[in-house]
Order: sequence, then C-alpha cells, then structure tokens
Amino acid sequence: MTLPSRKPNWLRRTSPAAPTATAQPPADAPAAPGPEPSRHRGSVVQASVYRDGLKVASPGTLAETFRRLREEPDGMAWIGLHRPSEAELLSLAAEFNLHELAVEDAMEAHQRPKLERYGDTLFVVLRAARYLDAQEEVDFGELHVFLGADFLITVRHGAAPDLSAVRRRMEETPELLALGPEAVLYAILDAVVDGYAPVVAGVQNDIDEIETEVFRGDPEVSRRIYELSREMVEFQRATRPLVGMLHSLMAGFAKYGTDEELQRHLRDVADHVTHTSERVDGFRQALTEILTVNTTLVTQQQNAEMRALAEAGFEQNEEIKKISSWAAILFAPTLVGTIYGMNFDHMPELHWVYGYPFAILLMAVVCTSLYVIFKRRDWL
Repeated sequence: MTLPSRKPNWLRRTSPAAPTATAQPPADAPAAPGPEPSRHRGSVVQASVYRDGLKVASPGTLAETFRRLREEPDGMAWIGLHRPSEAELLSLAAEFNLHELAVEDAMEAHQRPKLERYGDTLFVVLRAARYLDAQEEVDFGELHVFLGADFLITVRHGAAPDLSAVRRRMEETPELLALGPEAVLYAILDAVVDGYAPVVAGVQNDIDEIETEVFRGDPEVSRRIYELSREMVEFQRATRPLVGMLHSLMAGFAKYGTDEELQRHLRDVADHVTHTSERVDGFRQALTEILTVNTTLVTQQQNAEMRALAEAGFEQNEEIKKISSWAAILFAPTLVGTIYGMNFDHMPELHWVYGYPFAILLMAVVCTSLYVIFKRRDWL
C-alpha cells in the first residue's frame, strides 16, 4: 500500500507567510554572523529539511535550517537539540511562533508527561527510560517535542532517548516520512515506549534477585528494595500519563483525518504503553509485598536472636549459681580452718582432746547443710 504524500489537516498552519524581520533569529543578523552558528552548533544534534519524505538539506546551524525551510514551501524541518541554551529556544520560538509557556517548560525541564495544544502547535513532553546494567538502576531522560505544520523540534534533557535510530528508520521509509511531522511524532512515541521493554526486563531480573536475597537473609536487601521502589514510582509517573495522552490522540483520528497507517502505528504504541503500565503497577505491588515479607523475616530473625541471647543469659546464670554454691560450701571449712590456724596460745578448745574431731565434724555439717539447701533451690 502506498501512503499518500500529504500533511494531516490538523497540522496545517493558519499563517504560512514568511516571518517578518522582527521575527528573525539572531543568527540571521548580518552584524554578528560569527558567534551565533558556533553557539547553535553546540546543542544541535542534527537538523534536516525534507520534501516528500526525502532529505534535501542537512544544515549545520539553526539559522541555515530556517533559511532552507523557507526555500522549500512544501518542506518539513526536523531539528534535534540536546540541552539547548535560552537564546536558541527563543530563536526557535520567534521563527515558529512557539508559545511562551511551552518554551518556558522546555527551558526548565523536569516536567510531567503531557500533551498540550497551543494554537497550531502541539507540545508533547515524554519521559524516556533506560536500564543501566552495571549500576543495576533505571536512568530517566526527558524529551520535549514541538510539532507544527512544517516542523518538528525535539529538545532532549538527559542521555535517553537516542533519536538517531528513529531518524534513520524514518529516512529509510520515505512514504511514511512524507506524511509529515505527525508521522515523526508517532515514530518518536514508538521509540520511547519500545525503550521501556529493556527496563521492564531489567527490573524483573532485579526483583527475582531481591526475592533470593530476602530469603537468604542479606542485610543490604532492605536498602535495595527501597531504591528500586523509588525508581518504580518514577517509572510509573513516566508511563501512566502516556495512556491518556495516546487515547487523546486516537480520539482525534476522525476529526483531523489521520492517515490509516498512522492510526495503526498509534494503536500499537497504545497497546504497548498499557502493557508496560500494568507491568509497572505489578512491580510496585510485588515490591511492597517483598518489603512486608522481608520485614517479617527480619523480625523473626531478631526474635530468634533475642531468644538465643536470653537462653545464653539463663545458662550463664545457672553456671554462676553453681559456682556461687560451691564457693559458699568451700568457704565454711576454709573459715574454720583459718581460725584454728592462727596459732595463738590462748584460744578456746586449743588444748581440748575432742577439739580436732569437733572441728572436722562442724565443717562437714556446715558443708552438708549448705549443699542440701542449694540442691533444693536448684542451684546445684
């Protein structure tokens, strides 16, 4: 099936006339042509101008891109930026009549995923994600997309997503690229959503490892559960709004006469987003349950340790009782022997005939009495 080379009606600009001199970006001013291109070149990842799905120019600066787009009445500019400066965004706003609120959001970043329409321009914020195997963590990026009748601007904050593959795929499919910026937007949505799949797989592997660590009694597992739970909160914030955004786009199919092929692409993306969102919800629930199980196991382990300490203390007390009992028993004869061992001349019973047997008997009676008493009290 050959796709028609047309732009969707909802993307047609109401005032296609060339901008006036006051709307020209600083890069076009002849007074200072030197520094502006180099400043633009620092954040312009790639800028291209297309006509009928085919690339006709690859300008190196924003000023050149603006000029080449004016030379192609039926052309489309696709400008990719990474952390642009305020001057660059203001230059784009002046050239393409971007709304100041959308430009402000693109400057500040840290926006929630959303889709907003400002006159003839569509502003989309996406949260991309990638899984870092070495650190075993999820890294989030932010992508802002400005969409008009003959232009598409992407402003990327962070390492993800890498749109070079999207550009190559679209350039290899000119019949799809000929549908205009709307087709590029759907391709970007598809790339962002497809980027969630490795994250889901990595998180699933992390959860499996955490379950093993929990039942193995790893002391660091609680921290890992907490950190992964925080990442899942961010992941949920990135995926959940996309469901409503895509359904909003699908609701406008009939109104804006969206091409059937693009409709199929968007429905496929919506299915993937819904599946990913459900998986993320499941991950959060699983982590909550794992944390509960880990807390229970830690409590049981602490109780077992306290019980072991109590048993050890009890055994130690029993040993102390035995030692104390035998010390008391042995103290009695030691006391008697010590008294009669002082060898004074004037001591009672010193010259008594029965003194020695009496002392021995006294020591035996005292020791036996103490032994019986301690035995009855389970000290021995």
